[in-house]
Amino acid sequence: MLVIISDLHLGDGTTAVSIPASAFQLFARRLRETAYFASLSKGGAFRPIKSIDVVMMGDILDPLHSTHWLDTMPGDENYVRPWSDPDNPNFASKLLQVTRAIFEENKESLAILRGCANGDLVYLHPDPQSRERIPLKVRFHYMVGNHDWYYHLGGKAFDQIRQEMIEKMGLSNPASPFPHDADESPAIKELFERYKILGRHGDCFDKFNFDREKGRNHATLGDVFTMDICNRFPVEVQKRYGDELPTGIVDSLRRITNIRPALAVPLWISGQIRNHAGTRALENELKKTWDQLADEFLQLDFVRQADKAFQFDVVDAMQLIVKLSERASFSTINDIVVWVRNRMWDVETSFASHALKEPSFLNNKARFIVYGHTHHHEIAPLDTEGGTSYARSQVYFNSGTWRSYFDLAIKNPKEQRFVPYEALTYLTFYLDEEHDERQFETWSGVYA
Repeated sequence: MLVIISDLHLGDGTTAVSIPASAFQLFARRLRETAYFASLSKGGAFRPIKSIDVVMMGDILDPLHSTHWLDTMPGDENYVRPWSDPDNPNFASKLLQVTRAIFEENKESLAILRGCANGDLVYLHPDPQSRERIPLKVRFHYMVGNHDWYYHLGGKAFDQIRQEMIEKMGLSNPASPFPHDADESPAIKELFERYKILGRHGDCFDKFNFDREKGRNHATLGDVFTMDICNRFPVEVQKRYGDELPTGIVDSLRRITNIRPALAVPLWISGQIRNHAGTRALENELKKTWDQLADEFLQLDFVRQADKAFQFDVVDAMQLIVKLSERASFSTINDIVVWVRNRMWDVETSFASHALKEPSFLNNKARFIVYGHTHHHEIAPLDTEGGTSYARSQVYFNSGTWRSYFDLAIKNPKEQRFVPYEALTYLTFYLDEEHDERQFETWSGVYA
């Protein structure tokens, strides 16, 4: 029995909030229930499975969404950012600080993972009426995405950080660099081959968050935009106008990372300013802060060097919004965001077409293609040899996310109304002898 989850984005609490521990409690209960049914072979005979494998397929911890990186500024002796040279001793030191802060913020949730890993929370009953418990250990395998790629870096200092992650999260990885590609991990590669799966985070299809020329051990424009715009804006607002700010505005601005779709971030910002600022004068001051940060973002060496000509897509749409913020009102930015959103929604949410180009799909080695990254749970049939049996079918899945969300209401987006909820998705795959020959199932839930 193999379970795939991704995009938990557990943070340190300095920006948005992580999904609560209740989601992990629910997951543990689901694992117990699913393990029982996985132990039922064809005909109903009970054959207990020995263990469960869970592949955590990227963006599990989220050290990028932390304002601890902003403790130093350009020119300071210990200045460091996610796009700094990883060989700089300050880099690993800062990553360790942020990672430990994530541990502390999510200690109850991580305790549940450890309980699953050591067999305390997941077990089998031989039948529904039995009190006998057969403990099951859960093997957690960590892969990286674009928000946690720092754990892919080599070196002793990063090995020490990974060792702490292994102990805190109950991981079965070695302390060497956590894989971005399944081929980098013999254990994950063997799992995917056994279950006929090709799995990857999916950031490699996103130009804003992955550099195909440099590979996964390099920062991207997405890192810089997240840090120096999304993370920094609430910090600067608090620093500059703390005594003048109405109650709640800074906490509202910190929820930027929870906004969906990503292009709706300026709508959220302008809406919170409009709702909380109270006076036009303060609203104008906050707009000036946004303009200054946008200008500084565009002048960063990293951004200037990465400025390339792309066809108009989501990447350029985000850059366009930032550039326009230098001279446009929030109202104008809102109009542009709505225009882009109406024309490009599918680009942001679906990677299914990329699955058709995967070599493992084309040569039929993989029956299931699984990506994460978009946060949009999806199932798409790719191909079949005909008939009514799934045995010869190929299917694409997106593993969704575990996030607290504020989702933009589709009625009159310019009114900047967002609906809050918690989202949780996981995928389960079975071997032929498991679960009465069932091949896969998915679970995606939303609660509020």
